[in-house]
Amino acid sequence: MSSRNDWDLSGTAVVAIECQNGTLGQDVAIPALRDAAGDLVDRVDDVLRAARSHGVRVVHAVYEGALGAGNLGTEPLWRFIGPASAQWGPGTVPTQVLPRLLDPTDIVSPRHHGLSPVQGTELLSLLRNFGIHTVVLVGVSVNVAVLVTAAAAAGEGFHVVVVRDAVRGVPPEYGEMVLENSIRQVARLALSADLAAQWQSAAG
Repeated sequence: MSSRNDWDLSGTAVVAIECQNGTLGQDVAIPALRDAAGDLVDRVDDVLRAARSHGVRVVHAVYEGALGAGNLGTEPLWRFIGPASAQWGPGTVPTQVLPRLLDPTDIVSPRHHGLSPVQGTELLSLLRNFGIHTVVLVGVSVNVAVLVTAAAAAGEGFHVVVVRDAVRGVPPEYGEMVLENSIRQVARLALSADLAAQWQSAAG
């Protein structure tokens, strides 16, 4: 992808980061994140629908809990998330993708450790096996998971696009600062409506 309109749709995937019940639905681990989400789910839904309609692969990266492991790490975030997600596991409600965002054609890529979907996981290798070279990121949160994923994917040679109205940080004004001052250094920023128009043009 050398320009804003030069899209190889078959080589593009949208990765929805932690758009699951335990982050944006009920009984969330971080209420402040859910409260800051605003219209996030609507914007993510817009992007995913546009992706599917143009043959762009959709992957949901979800956190399924630590499966009872006790050595989660020393980061302050783990000290908060660990107890809040102690009962999470494969198939439990908090780990499931928000129903309105999930389609039978989507891929769900779970993890049980780390603070981002690329930290010691198979996600980037999976995308590469599908012939993906451009990764579009939506979801939460800009504070850690979106930032780390964008940097890691760019470092592995992927083109990275972050949909700025389909991601959130806490507090929201800090999320905007991260987008402008950090993520912009490793990824292109786009709006969901502009992205859909670009895909429509590429498909035509």
